[in-house]
Amino acid sequence: MGNTSFNLAYLGYMLQGAAWTVGLSAMGFLGGGILGGIIALARISRRTPVRWAASLYIQLIQGIPLLILMFLFYFGLGLMGYNVPPLAAAGGAMSVYASAYLGDIWRGCLQAVPRSQWEAAECLGLSPAQRMVCVIVPQAMRLATPSTVGFLVQIVKNTSLASVVGFVELVRAGQMVNNTLYEPFMVFSLMAVLYFALCYPLSRWSHALERRLKTGRRARATA
Repeated sequence: MGNTSFNLAYLGYMLQGAAWTVGLSAMGFLGGGILGGIIALARISRRTPVRWAASLYIQLIQGIPLLILMFLFYFGLGLMGYNVPPLAAAGGAMSVYASAYLGDIWRGCLQAVPRSQWEAAECLGLSPAQRMVCVIVPQAMRLATPSTVGFLVQIVKNTSLASVVGFVELVRAGQMVNNTLYEPFMVFSLMAVLYFALCYPLSRWSHALERRLKTGRRARATA
């Protein structure tokens, strides 16, 4: 990357950063999804302390900027004697951040399942776990898919903050290329195009799923 004019080597480096953006997004979504599922179930628990603890977790994490979470995972754990790689710190912060929002989204979808479905499953003699796995969650997943895909777009864009802990994703790669070429308009325009290429298909998918869900509701209402 010693050349002072933009070439395929610089483009390849930015595409590599974009690939790491996708990887970090997947890590944050997967980790956040696992934690978020637990939080969602805790929020509808019949045990009041469990509900309160889950609600406090959501309010706490949603009230802390993702940038601060990145610093806490990277520098905070470092001060405690743990050598945390940038990828692990960024992935951990993204997972915790996503879990609070996904947990809240999925909690609302679980509670949106008609009460008659909960009662029917109970009348069938199913255990609480069986009711949740076989009856409630499949219906809630259909409701949650559009908003979940929409939030995935936010995760992709928020990976740009990982550059503050030294992780080389798309933004950090673009900054390094620009520091060599001193052509910010071209570099950051290309960066915007790459982000658009990553996020636009997800946005369209989310809107399509939402329209399909509304159409299905109208069809059932007129049946």
